[in-house]
Amino acid sequence: MDTHEHHQVNEHEHTVHDGGHTTTSWAMAAQATLHCLTGCAIGEVLGMVIGTAAGFHNAGTIVLSIVLAFIFGYALTMRGVIKSGLTVAAAFKVALAADTVSIAVMEIIDNTVVVAIPGAMDAQLDQWLFWGSLALSLALAFVVTTPVNRWMISRGLGHAVVHGHH
Repeated sequence: MDTHEHHQVNEHEHTVHDGGHTTTSWAMAAQATLHCLTGCAIGEVLGMVIGTAAGFHNAGTIVLSIVLAFIFGYALTMRGVIKSGLTVAAAFKVALAADTVSIAVMEIIDNTVVVAIPGAMDAQLDQWLFWGSLALSLALAFVVTTPVNRWMISRGLGHAVVHGHH
């Protein structure tokens, strides 16, 4: 989808209400969440794989996963807005505004789920429990974060910030 088409789709997904807020379609919120989830998932899975393979303590593995989730989440957003002509510093500011809450919610949910599943943090890379718990945690993070993103976008926050730079 080119930039012009992207703006047309977004214009049809918002309707203005009194008070300056807009309603945001669930499809738009899900798309923003999926975009954020992509970076989070890359970082989360990479962190869990590295931490598990290296024999890190559970806390170290979780910290590594969270750090990498933020790095990859921000990087994907920055990549898109840099293409629109923003400098790296400006793109980083947009990524912070667009993704911080979304990534934080996802990381709270997916790490809580993995920790709550008995044996998941001790599972090894060749066990279905390792991969199954990660998949479940990311799916639940998507379900919980989508309404958060919908609320934020309808108030001009979160991924709404990115749409001005496409």
